[in-house]
Amino acid sequence: MAEPLRRRLPLLSLLLLAAGGLRAAERSGGSSSAMEELATEKEAEESHRQDSVSLLTFILLLTLTILTIWLFKHRRVRFLHETGLAMIYGLIVGVILRYGTPSTSGHDKPFSCSQEDRPFTTLLVNVSGKFFEYTLKGEISPGKIHNVEQNDMLRKVTFDPEVFFNILLPPIIFHAGYSLKKRHFFRNLGSILAYAFLGTAVSCFIIGNLMYGVVKLMKLVGQLSDKFYYTDCLLFGAIISATDPVTVLAIFNELHADVDLYALLFGESVLNDAVAIVLSSSIVAYQPTGENTHAFDAAAFFKSVGVFLGIFSGSFMMGAVTGVVTALVTKFTKLHCFPLLETALFFLMSWSTFLLAEACGFTGVVAVLFCGITQAHYTYNNLSVESRSRTKQLFEVLHFLAENFIFSYMGLALFTFQKHIFSPVFIIGAFVAIFLGRAAHIYPLSFLLNLGRRHKISWSFQHMMMFSGLRGAMAFALAIRDTATYSHQMMFSTTLLIVFFTVWIVGGGTTPMLSWLNIRVGVDPDQDPPPTNDSFQVLQGDGQDSARRNRTKQESAWLFRLWYSFDHNYLKPILTHSGPPLTTTLPSWCGLIARCLTSPQVYDNQEQLREEDSDFILNDGDLTVTYGDTTITANGSSGPHTATTNLDSRRTKSSSEEALERDLGAADHEVTSRGTRLVFPLEYNA
Repeated sequence: MAEPLRRRLPLLSLLLLAAGGLRAAERSGGSSSAMEELATEKEAEESHRQDSVSLLTFILLLTLTILTIWLFKHRRVRFLHETGLAMIYGLIVGVILRYGTPSTSGHDKPFSCSQEDRPFTTLLVNVSGKFFEYTLKGEISPGKIHNVEQNDMLRKVTFDPEVFFNILLPPIIFHAGYSLKKRHFFRNLGSILAYAFLGTAVSCFIIGNLMYGVVKLMKLVGQLSDKFYYTDCLLFGAIISATDPVTVLAIFNELHADVDLYALLFGESVLNDAVAIVLSSSIVAYQPTGENTHAFDAAAFFKSVGVFLGIFSGSFMMGAVTGVVTALVTKFTKLHCFPLLETALFFLMSWSTFLLAEACGFTGVVAVLFCGITQAHYTYNNLSVESRSRTKQLFEVLHFLAENFIFSYMGLALFTFQKHIFSPVFIIGAFVAIFLGRAAHIYPLSFLLNLGRRHKISWSFQHMMMFSGLRGAMAFALAIRDTATYSHQMMFSTTLLIVFFTVWIVGGGTTPMLSWLNIRVGVDPDQDPPPTNDSFQVLQGDGQDSARRNRTKQESAWLFRLWYSFDHNYLKPILTHSGPPLTTTLPSWCGLIARCLTSPQVYDNQEQLREEDSDFILNDGDLTVTYGDTTITANGSSGPHTATTNLDSRRTKSSSEEALERDLGAADHEVTSRGTRLVFPLEYNA
């Protein structure tokens, strides 16, 4: 028995050792798994900390910008605008992040998936039995495979381009439409539309063709290392044609520069952004059939034109309809009793317009712009006093913060963006092409417009408009939206430099340029140019209010005057609490519908309107008519040349005309004096 037992002892010892090893391995495996979980939690915590630091960086940038703006305003410094200041601070922080923070990760390793013919949006990777999810960020050229950003902090401050389009651009564009000064805008509507639509198209094609010549030159001298097509040059022309003279307009507003010049520049920049983004979408949609997909094809060209018209009209309708729906909701509900809910609904409906248009394949910029104009024209009249103040202040603050955030990010992007391609030939050619495109845009169109304008666009105005063609947030947002290819990366880098130059140099030279061109400053926004001798004038005392308001009505673009009658008689009573009752404008057989759609407040407003109209009834002894040097009074006396006339009937101003003046911002206060001066020009503006 002793011998068999002795033989079994080594076997038992081996079994005990094996069991102990398994338990040790289990303990080791459990410890390793716990360490991995701890490391994962630590990485998540570090990522959260870096996210907080990146957002804090931008908040501190904006805070520093605001404090410096106050100092500049206190010291009356005008050579640098707040946007240029934000860019400088962004550049400083970009330099610190690029060269002052160490690389925190160096574990990027390329894997080959040669069997796949397309990239995947989401990729699951098996690492030692555990699956990890990775998302697609973009293509990297083979020459830069080892230059991928290793600094996690720089990765954090590099935002997705969709952040600019879906979050930062909507409040900027909406505020432009919501704060529109209708009086001067509609007085120059024809000229603004010509500059914005025809001028932007001319500028786009001139810049695109000139840049195609520059690309050919780069190819000859060996500075072009990848493909750069004609359609890419046209796309660059559309991107860089989006003007943003925010610096110039801010100085104009501070110095009270000529209101017509301000209206022309502001109106052009507002609509110009919308046209530029739709134009760029149309160029991207240009796809010729056949082997050469970048050659000219007539069918593809007309298809792109159709895309342009379809996207623009669809976006316009979507924005207008959203504004109308908001107006109806605020009119037929009791939301005005709860200003907080009213303001919240107004905010959400306005912002959702942008996202709805993008989701439907249209352009959110166009939709939210016309939504803002519609909201200001209709919905604003239905809001309570508190909500009117809140909505204006809310979007003004959002516009200020979003715009300065974008310009701060531009400064950062010069050092944090990893795909910059700077070509001296392309950059110089771009500056020359922009100058020539702007000149071909402003001067010929101004000449044609002056043929039909009563108040001509003077040479000094034209030179100032030529000088004020700054590039800004919209050009940057369009350029950064697609940086996947070599050509788009070069276009983005060049656009960034152009924005820097125009904001700093051109924006800083605005005040000296105003002085050099002898453009009026310190002008009352309600002051009109003096009448000329070839204008038919009706004088009644020495007052100016009626003259100003009649001039607004007469000089508004004919397109607006045609639309106004329908709007005042039907749309305003349906959508708001103002305008004449529908019972007086609709046919009698529509009486039931008219009574349902007309709110009780309309009747109160109508009575008030009649009382105001009574102030404009002219007595025979009060009326004086002049033409040139001839003065004619109602009682028969005349000036240097003898002439008599008898006016037996009283003349009243129609409620429609009075409402037009009030809508255009010219009738902000009640007229208490009968002494007014009415001007009826013989010609109208374009």
